[in-house]
Amino acid sequence: MAVLSDADRAHFAEYGYVVLHDAAPKDDLQAVIDAIWAFLEMDPNNPEEWYREPLRPNGMVEMYQHQAMWNTRQSPRIHQAFSELLGTERLWVSIDRVCMKPPRHPAHPEYDNKGFIHWDGDSSRPPSRLNLQGVLCLADTAADQGGFQCVPSIFRNFDSWVKTQPPDRNPFVPDLTGLTVEPIAGKAGDLIIWNRMLAHGNGHNRADKPRLAQYISMFDPTPRDADYEGWGGGREERIQEWQERRGPNAKWAPGDPRGWEAAHYGPAELTPLGRKLLGVDPWD
Repeated sequence: MAVLSDADRAHFAEYGYVVLHDAAPKDDLQAVIDAIWAFLEMDPNNPEEWYREPLRPNGMVEMYQHQAMWNTRQSPRIHQAFSELLGTERLWVSIDRVCMKPPRHPAHPEYDNKGFIHWDGDSSRPPSRLNLQGVLCLADTAADQGGFQCVPSIFRNFDSWVKTQPPDRNPFVPDLTGLTVEPIAGKAGDLIIWNRMLAHGNGHNRADKPRLAQYISMFDPTPRDADYEGWGGGREERIQEWQERRGPNAKWAPGDPRGWEAAHYGPAELTPLGRKLLGVDPWD
C-alpha cells in the first residue's frame, strides 16, 4: 500500500521535499539514540560531556554500521517511500552517518555551528535522473534545534533564479541574498526526503536539547551518475564495509580513528529486505 499521498507528491514536486511520518518504530528510534551516546562515550543526562571528541564540531558522528542503524535502514515503510518517488523497488540504501548536534554553549564556541546551505552535487550539472537524500528525526526536533533547513524558492524557480546569478557562481553554495531559509521542524519518526537539487543544510541549534538524526537515502544502483558514486561504492565494497563495521571510503566520511564499531560488535543482522538494500542478494 502506498505511503505517500497525492498531496505529498505534489508538495515534493513544488518544494523539493516531503515528510513521511512514522517512518520507523519508536523503539528503533530510541535504539539508535542509545547507540549514539554509547559510541560517543557520553552521558545523555550530562550536557557538560557533549562538547568533545569523537563528536565533530558540526555534530556529525562517524558511526555507520550499528544494528540499530540497520534496523531503521531496513524499515519497509522507508523503502516504500523511496520506491514510490523513484519508481522502482530495486534500490540500495546509503551507508551514511548519524548526527548529534548539541545546543550552543558559551564555554565551547568551537561547537557553536551556525549551520549552512549547500548542494551536495554540482548544481550547474543537474543529474540526468531523480536523485534523493533523506534524514530521519530520531527525536522531536524544533525549528530552532539545528535540524534540516532548505530554500524551496530556489528549487521552485531554479531556471529563472540561475539566470540572475553571475557566470562564476559557486555551484555548491548559493548566494542567499534576498532569499528565505526555511527550517523544517520534525517529530520523532519523521523522515524528510528531498530532491538533490534542493539547496539545504543543517541549522543553528539555539535550543536547549541536542538534535538527533540519522541520514538515510536510497538510490537505483545501476547505472549511476559519476558524481553520485559517493553513496556507497560498488557491491563488494559495500559488503566489506558492513563486515568490517566502517564507513565508506569517501571524502565526506573521515571515519572514526578509534575503530570503535569494529571493537564493540559484529556485523549487523540483515532482514531479507536489508540484504537486497545492501547488495548482498540481488533483487531478481
